Amino acid sequence: MEKENYDQLGQEIFHHVGGKNNVTKLIHCMTRVRLTLKDESKADIDKLKAIPGVLGVVEDETLQVVVGPGKVNKVAQSMVDSVGVKLGEEFPNQDLSHADKNLDEQTNENKALAKQKYNKPNKFKSVLKSLANIFVPMIPALVGAGIVAGVASILQNLLTAGTLGGDAVTQLVTVLNVIKNGLFTYLAIYTGINAASEFGATPALGGTVGAVTLLSGVTTDTTIQNLFNGQDLAAGQGGIIGVIFAVWILSLVEKRLHKWIPDSIDIIVTPTLSLLAIGLATIYLIMPIAGVVSDALLQFINFVLNVGGPVAGFILGALFLPMVMLGLHQILIPIHLEMINQMGNTPLLPILAMSGAGQVGAAFALWLFLRHDKQQTELVQNIKGALPVGLLGVGEPLIYAVTLPLGRPFITACLGGGIGGAVIGMLGHVGAIAVGPSGWALIPLIANNKALYYIIGLVAGYIGGFILTYFFGIPKELRAEAKTPTNIIQQEAQETTDSVIVPATAHADAFTIKAPANGQLITLDNVPDEVFSTGMMGQGAAIKPSDGKIFSPVTGTVQTIFPTKHALGLVGEHGEEVLIHMGLDTVNLKGTGFDMLVTEGQSVSVGDPLVNMDLPLIQSAGYQTVIPIIITNSSDFKSINSPAEQLVTAGDVIINVNEAKNSAS
Repeated sequence: MEKENYDQLGQEIFHHVGGKNNVTKLIHCMTRVRLTLKDESKADIDKLKAIPGVLGVVEDETLQVVVGPGKVNKVAQSMVDSVGVKLGEEFPNQDLSHADKNLDEQTNENKALAKQKYNKPNKFKSVLKSLANIFVPMIPALVGAGIVAGVASILQNLLTAGTLGGDAVTQLVTVLNVIKNGLFTYLAIYTGINAASEFGATPALGGTVGAVTLLSGVTTDTTIQNLFNGQDLAAGQGGIIGVIFAVWILSLVEKRLHKWIPDSIDIIVTPTLSLLAIGLATIYLIMPIAGVVSDALLQFINFVLNVGGPVAGFILGALFLPMVMLGLHQILIPIHLEMINQMGNTPLLPILAMSGAGQVGAAFALWLFLRHDKQQTELVQNIKGALPVGLLGVGEPLIYAVTLPLGRPFITACLGGGIGGAVIGMLGHVGAIAVGPSGWALIPLIANNKALYYIIGLVAGYIGGFILTYFFGIPKELRAEAKTPTNIIQQEAQETTDSVIVPATAHADAFTIKAPANGQLITLDNVPDEVFSTGMMGQGAAIKPSDGKIFSPVTGTVQTIFPTKHALGLVGEHGEEVLIHMGLDTVNLKGTGFDMLVTEGQSVSVGDPLVNMDLPLIQSAGYQTVIPIIITNSSDFKSINSPAEQLVTAGDVIINVNEAKNSAS
């Protein structure tokens, strides 16, 4: 069967289950396409069974369409590709009637439309998004295991330092480490599974590729040699990044084999060849290359250590996190042990520990900047969960779930770690009596009563990571989102305006907002939409227009035009940020009925034409034409009031703004 036939089979299945709009999720097993339906009564089972290529239909919790091994992955992939989602992802709501849309669905649609306009895709963003998709599902486990690991580390370090003792504490540490190792020992496997799901490979194969890097079964008597330098491969060599790269190659190989291998033997041949090819490539190419890099890096570290001082501290503190990601940090353990053997402590470990301090500082900066951005609630929650773990010296949640997927904050975090390392290098003679986790957990192991110096270095790393990230590390799309009117319009349904448009440079003591249209002036509390009537978006007024001509109510700049043209944001000469929302729920018209006469960035004066609304068309579509006029930065002003309800003409005063709280921002 040719590929276009798989496409045809998939579309026929969609047709007889009530269309793509009736499907919420699609996955497959060895022989069946499994569909989760919104309305199971829309599925025509008899017609499904009659489709050429369908072997049977099973009605269970999901509707299972049996197409046979070899075919099923091709048919399922074709079906999700036609919708634009991945296997297992929720299907987007399509062609819902206005009556069927609740406020949350409208809000999500608004956000999606805005993202299409303002978040232009590129390859770098796609890579970061894939990293986030791989690691974000692991956040609960990373945080939970990280807390356990942090507690175990503190107890172990107190035992090592002689502060604590006893078999009971030792047993407790052992138990906590067993729990912690359930995640961190096998992190490569979990990463491989999630990476396979992200790249479209078989998750079990991805997990197996991750497990290959653990070198199970390899002993001191049965080693695998590095082809490049003849040394023995070490478990974990290549790190998490190596696993992700290997699974990405796996996805390319597996997809290509699915096209080439006949359906009758696809289930046997494709996974076998895929696993064999990528397993060998991982063992004989990816891991050895990482080993060569390890050797070169070891020589570099020895050189840096010989240089000494703040320069060495900065370089080592800044580079340690990339080493961890590549699995190269293991090469440092022999160095630590040799230093402890010769000197009684390792001065290298406290310097490297500063890398985690940079991550913590960066995370604090991201939290402070985004804490009021309702579109980034998930990211803010991730930061809150990962920060305590990072303070305890477990950096994986912060690295993989926060800074690395965002890109720029990872770099500023590394530089922040470099600052902490430079401070430790400058103070000198700060060493650890044993190898242990970083962060606060390392304090009990600091030798020669130099714990205060170590804490000073931590604080320097926190501050360095914070400042560099806050001013230079916030991705520009997040910075723009938090500072422009786009953020306000995107959040118009059920969201507040805590992080609003560009702040004003100066406010007059009093000024007015003019009517943008002819019609009946009404108070906001009489607008039949609680987002506006409750003042959720800010204070202002509303007009029931008598015609469709909309004019500028202020002199200023057109800051934002919503993609569906039903709303626009202006910034006036006094710093007022004005949202004009033309009609209620008119986002569903997707631009129909609105003739936009201005462009973003255009300067306008009071009375300049902005938009022509087709009132009859909007009303015939079942939508109200009332126009809320909102000052979205109302909190910047002491009082905002509107005249009594009356008939107004465009240009009449409808809002009085008095006594700015701040004369400058």
